[in-house]
Amino acid sequence: MRGTKRVRQLLWRWRSNPLRRHDDVVEAWIVLAVWLVIAIGGTLTGLLTAHAADASFARLRHERHSVQAVVVSATTPTAGIGADTPYDRVQATVRWTATDGSTHTGRALVDYGHRAGSKVVVWLNSKEQPTTQPPTASAAAAEAACLGAAAALAFGGLAFAAGRLTQWRLDQRRYDQWGREWDQVGPQWRRKTT
Repeated sequence: MRGTKRVRQLLWRWRSNPLRRHDDVVEAWIVLAVWLVIAIGGTLTGLLTAHAADASFARLRHERHSVQAVVVSATTPTAGIGADTPYDRVQATVRWTATDGSTHTGRALVDYGHRAGSKVVVWLNSKEQPTTQPPTASAAAAEAACLGAAAALAFGGLAFAAGRLTQWRLDQRRYDQWGREWDQVGPQWRRKTT
């Protein structure tokens, strides 16, 4: 019996009531539509975004490949890079042999500490130009999930804001209507002061 009472309380705007206004029914449908848009649209937006991001990362993994290269010269590190930060990377001129057997030279990021003549791994894009390492499958999946969640939240936030704006507009319309009604009824209840 208590469950039925809760459902009736939740659906009060649709119940027959002499005090129910047309705006109350409109507002109830708006609230229902907004929550459906948030639930369904947010889920679809999140899934589509995550799928698109994962496909983009997979394409990067497919297009990029690693090659062995030799450091020709490394740039002098800027202040703050050194033994205290061993994972920093610096720009270096490297030489590598392409898949067609030709030798190429270019600038690439290498780990700090490599000297001229050191062997390093360089990532190349489909045009055989140095680029960054593509994300691993697990890192790509995590990033795609984060992007999908962010897209779903952004979509839900926009839908919620649109619903709140519509509700605010309905409230303003009700306030105006109450003001007009009070202007008609108020003088009958009391005298106005001037």
